[in-house]
Amino acid sequence: MATRHLARTIVLQSLYEWDFYEHQADLANILERNMKEFGPGIDEPDFVWRIAKGVIEHIKEIDDIIKRVAPDWPINQIAIVDRNVLRIGLYELMYADRNEVPPKVAINEAIEIAKNYGGQNSPKFINGVLGTVFRELEAKKEPEVKE
Repeated sequence: MATRHLARTIVLQSLYEWDFYEHQADLANILERNMKEFGPGIDEPDFVWRIAKGVIEHIKEIDDIIKRVAPDWPINQIAIVDRNVLRIGLYELMYADRNEVPPKVAINEAIEIAKNYGGQNSPKFINGVLGTVFRELEAKKEPEVKE
């Protein structure tokens, strides 16, 4: 398993536990424990912290995007795994350094994690939400055509 894929998996496991306990648990302690247990010797521990910190710093905006793009799925009714895969994917898609994590890599990684940890329909759901946001971001970047 690639190091960054493992890092994202550790972040997912940690966010899952933190979310399960309704954000009352200490995420830093959860991350430390999961890194020791599942990623001893991981060569980019700062990548794990950067994603987790970024998700938490932007969680309101990220959750608002999920609510907007998936209006038929109230955020608290989305499976905990899917909700946190989306949070990681949206953080990487919208706030991470695009030179470090290109948008298509962020989307692909989220889909792969959803395949491994989510339900049968999780990859399709994750792809739909992240794909919509990606297309919106790309449309904003296009220069206006002057007549």
